[in-house]
Amino acid sequence: MRISKTKFIRKSHRYLGLFLGIQFLMWTVSGLYFSWTNLDEIHGDHFLKEKKELSIFENLINPFPLEKEQVETLVLKNINEEPYYWVNNKTLIHARTGELKKEILEPEALKIASQHVKPNFKVKTIEKITETGKHHEYRGKPLPVYVITYEGKDKIRAYINAKNGSFESIRHRDWRIFDFLWMTHTMDFEGRDDMNNLLLRIFSLLGVFTVISGFVLWYVSSPSIRKIKKRTIR
Repeated sequence: MRISKTKFIRKSHRYLGLFLGIQFLMWTVSGLYFSWTNLDEIHGDHFLKEKKELSIFENLINPFPLEKEQVETLVLKNINEEPYYWVNNKTLIHARTGELKKEILEPEALKIASQHVKPNFKVKTIEKITETGKHHEYRGKPLPVYVITYEGKDKIRAYINAKNGSFESIRHRDWRIFDFLWMTHTMDFEGRDDMNNLLLRIFSLLGVFTVISGFVLWYVSSPSIRKIKKRTIR
C-alpha cells in the first residue's frame, strides 16, 4: 500500500511538473527580466526630450460661443506653432480664427513628434492607421493615429493622435520584449493586464499542488523519515 501511494504521488508530481514546466520557466524568465529592467527605459523616457518648450499665444478668441454644446473640457494645444482649442475631447478649433479642423496633417504630426523625440533620431517612415488588433503595441488608445518610425536598432515608433495632435506614446524594441514577457507572466494573452483571468488562477493552483506534491513525495520516500518512524514505533 505504501509503495502504491508513493508511486501515485511520484507520478502526479512528475506529470504536473511536465505540464506546468514551460509556464514555470516563463514566470521565472519574465520575473528575472522585470527585476533587472529600468522601467523608465521601458517607457522610452531616454528617447524623449527632458524639457519641452512652452508655447505662449496671444489674441485668442473666446471658445464658448463656438461650441453648440456645453463646454465641459477645454485644452489649448500647439499644432505647428498655431493655437487650437480641443473642446469636449472631440472638436478641434483654431483659437484665433474659430475654424474647425477635422484632423492634423502629416507635416504637423512630424513637427509634434520633433517637439518630444530627441533630435538625433532620424525619421524613416510615417503612416496613418485607423484600427489596431488586440496584440498591437498601440492597442486600446485613440484612433486614428500617425505612426512615425525612426531609423536605428531600437526600432522606435512614435504615435501622434490624428484628431488633436497629442503625443500618445513611444514604443521601441525593449518595450516590445517587456510586453511579450508581461503577457506570459500574467497569462492574459489579449489585454495583458487582467490579473484575475481564469487561466492564471488554474495554473497558480496547479503550481501550489505541484510544490505540495514535491514535499509529500520527499516525506514518503525519504530514508531519514523512515528511520525516524521506525525509532518511534520501537
